[in-house]
Amino acid sequence: MENRTKNIMIVGVGGQGTLLTSRILGSITMAAGYDVKLSEVHGMAQRGGSVVTFVRYGETVAEPIVEEGQADVLIAFETLEALRYAHFLKKEGAIIVNLQRIDPITVVTGMAEYPEGIVEKLKKEYAVYQVDAAAEALQMGNPKVFNVIVLGVAARHMDFSREEWLSAIEKTVPPKTVEINKQAFLKGYEGQ
Repeated sequence: MENRTKNIMIVGVGGQGTLLTSRILGSITMAAGYDVKLSEVHGMAQRGGSVVTFVRYGETVAEPIVEEGQADVLIAFETLEALRYAHFLKKEGAIIVNLQRIDPITVVTGMAEYPEGIVEKLKKEYAVYQVDAAAEALQMGNPKVFNVIVLGVAARHMDFSREEWLSAIEKTVPPKTVEINKQAFLKGYEGQ
């Protein structure tokens, strides 16, 4: 393998499972023998603010932060967060966006309006893969696993096998949730 660092960025709103998703990514990359750096940046996470995590892996990784224009994959659990962080993506990168709208406090209080046509706008500049993971998770009977469905879609744009992903999920999620998380991952991975 050439020494090129891969940069994955996960963005969402507090409570959407951003940190668990970054830990699954950390687990799979470490199991594959890469040097891995994880970094978590919290806004007002418990109040529905932005949560950003960076996962960088390669032969050797110097620092955990992904610079603007350097992300290979941007995983967005909320539509506005995809727009907010799209400038971190490389031109040839991929955005995986969950079609969920969570109004930030500025929209709730009437200080701002939620932008229309976000996905269409992003598609003009980037390769965008959209998924309504919240609806799919609801159909599965567990709305909490939507983040793993989104990860399943994103996994198709990374260098690991289905078995490596399932093994990382098994090692990372709480034991009682292993099966539902594996099903959720496969729903995204095999879905579109």
